[in-house]
Amino acid sequence: MSDSKDDKGERISEAEHAIMEVIWDRHPVSATDVCNQVCEARGWSMPTVKTLLSRLVSKGALATEPDGRRFLYTPLIERADYVGGESRRLVDRLFGGRAASLFAHLAESEALTDEDLGEIERLLKEMRK
Repeated sequence: MSDSKDDKGERISEAEHAIMEVIWDRHPVSATDVCNQVCEARGWSMPTVKTLLSRLVSKGALATEPDGRRFLYTPLIERADYVGGESRRLVDRLFGGRAASLFAHLAESEALTDEDLGEIERLLKEMRK
């Protein structure tokens, strides 16, 4: 994965990510289905959703298939792959590529709960096996 792009194409914006979350959760979906999930909360209209869907298709993040007079959208990138790439970019950009610096920052800012710390400890033990 490169710094500025995912495996399929250009970076996904925050607004496009909101669309992707709907599609990852349930697909295939129509533009109307997506709008029903995000338009009211974000103050978006159907044309906004259609524009974002079109951008995601051109970026290689979504596939479309005709279904009568509408199109259905399915993801071409997996949520886990996207999250992994974005996490790596965050660590690279803000913490000099060192994940330990990210954890140190979170711990110092008291952003980690005891439950978070326990989960991190369990993950580390699993990784060392």
